[in-house]
This record gives sequence, structure tokens and C-alpha cells, in this order.
Amino acid sequence: MIDYSITNEYGYDKDYSYLDDIIKITLKKEKVKNANFSIVFVGDEKIQDLNKNYRGIDRVTDVISFAFEDNLKIAYNNMRFLGEIYICIPKMIEQAQTYGHSETRELAFLTVHGLLHLLGYDHMTKEDEKVMFKLQEEVLNSDERFKRD
Repeated sequence: MIDYSITNEYGYDKDYSYLDDIIKITLKKEKVKNANFSIVFVGDEKIQDLNKNYRGIDRVTDVISFAFEDNLKIAYNNMRFLGEIYICIPKMIEQAQTYGHSETRELAFLTVHGLLHLLGYDHMTKEDEKVMFKLQEEVLNSDERFKRD
């Protein structure tokens, strides 16, 4: 059972129900069957505050993940509690415009990126970046809606 919630603190008023599909694709690819996590849509001020307080970087960013497992894959009652993903909606919209693709694709990308962080992936080294980014593209390219425009 996959159990997740999306909290729309920012008030993003477009349909984002498609995220369910990209989440299921990601977790299936990673062979995760029982997991719980949350996604929170926020604005610039909130994401900058999180970035400053938890990463020591005083600027707006697109996505921040807080992994509860710290790569240990601990399960309670056979359920993994992965953590929280914060997505900055204004930054997502800006990046979609900058990269010349849809908000659908950009929000799906940030969701996959954040979810992979919860699952222990990172991009601190070139080798890790190559693995994580390849996986992101595989997930996104598995559905026509999320391929690069």
C-alpha cells in the first residue's frame, strides 16, 4: 500500500492529480510496495526558510526532501515512512518557462526528484548524479505526459 498526502499550502489551483501516476511509476521501478510520505506545495518564503535553516543556504530552491529513513529502510508494521517533500510552486512555474516545457512536466520532475531523495538517492558526486538523473529520466520518459516537450 502506498499512502501519501499532498498539502497545497501555496494554493496551486491547477490539476495535479497526474502526480499519482508518476509516484506509482517511481515506486514500482524502485520495488517499493508499502510506503508513506507527504508532499507540500509552498511559496518562495517558506522554501527559502527551510533551505536556510536546514541546509544553510539562504535562497529559494525548487525542491527539498527530508528523508526519515536516512537510507536504513526501516519499516513499522511493514510500512516504510519515507519523509516529506517540499516543492516551491513559483520556482516550478519559473523553471517550466525557462526550460520551455509544461508545468505538468516540471512538477512531475520535481516530485520524482524529491521522491528519489527520500529513497536514498543523491547527486553529491558525479557518479551519484549520473545514476539519479538517469533514473529520473527513465521514470519521466515512461509516460508520454512527462517526456520533455
